[in-house]
Amino acid sequence: MRGISSRLFQAEGNWARREEDWRPNVLSHQWEDVEMKKHQYDYKVVPYPKLRRLLSLMMGSVRRKHMIHGLIEVDVTKAHAHLRDYKAKTGESLSFTAFVTVCLAQAIDENKSLQACRKGGKHLVLFDEVDVSTQIERDVAGHSQNITYIIRAANKKTFREIHHEIRTAQVEEVEQAWVASHAFHWILFVPLVVFRCFWPIFWWMLGRYPQMQKKYRGTVGITAVGMFGKGAGWGIPINDHTLDVTLGGIGEKPGVADGQIAIREYLSITLSFDHDIIDGAPAARFVQRLKDLIESGYGLDDSTFESEQVVAPVTSKKS
Repeated sequence: MRGISSRLFQAEGNWARREEDWRPNVLSHQWEDVEMKKHQYDYKVVPYPKLRRLLSLMMGSVRRKHMIHGLIEVDVTKAHAHLRDYKAKTGESLSFTAFVTVCLAQAIDENKSLQACRKGGKHLVLFDEVDVSTQIERDVAGHSQNITYIIRAANKKTFREIHHEIRTAQVEEVEQAWVASHAFHWILFVPLVVFRCFWPIFWWMLGRYPQMQKKYRGTVGITAVGMFGKGAGWGIPINDHTLDVTLGGIGEKPGVADGQIAIREYLSITLSFDHDIIDGAPAARFVQRLKDLIESGYGLDDSTFESEQVVAPVTSKKS
């Protein structure tokens, strides 16, 4: 009995010590909660635009493409000098995106396989017109948002025509500039869960009806992100075309021109190809052709550039 009572006493003592050890921990946690409540972080809650939420649902589909990316630098010293001189003389700022667009359309017009659209699993459609999809920042539903503007038949338009078209789209009513504006109004009232069910069906239709691709997305895409900053740099886009061109920044560095080393201006360009449709050799030839057109100042309305227009290369044998 004496041994049992001593063990009970020892157990009660241990429990008492444990209870005493536990009490300070409770107090310390309560003190930490008080400290957390005293320390308030400054922040604000802003709405997440529904259009951005819809785009996040769409991105999952375009990520499934097998894209290859090429990062190049193109000498735009002559073209940039022309645009600066024209602005100094007239006060009008010509669109650099329009200049690259006319070069892109010309290069694709010479090889339309670069804008091939799927028609089911066994056929491709090659449109005669080069419809260039570009992004224009506009105010949509009270938020600054990029909208898709499509320059129709860019291969049949001059630099001036594309320039005026882009400038008009930047100021005209969004409903007129945005091809999907009529759908946007009813999408705003559709719950996201319904759109989540509808989107895979629409994406499936795009892959089987090239006319829908051409109408709502164009045949190729061009995005200019370099206009928002200075210096060289490339962008890696999320692609939804067979060919997408991303214009990065323009940087200065030494280069060789007419056998002389001088400071030149180089445009960073990312060229993204759907490798399921475009092979490496045609892509490389297209890159070289596009580079020649841009560096020569193709399409600029100036006498100093007329003698420098690039002659279309002889068509090589199919590889």
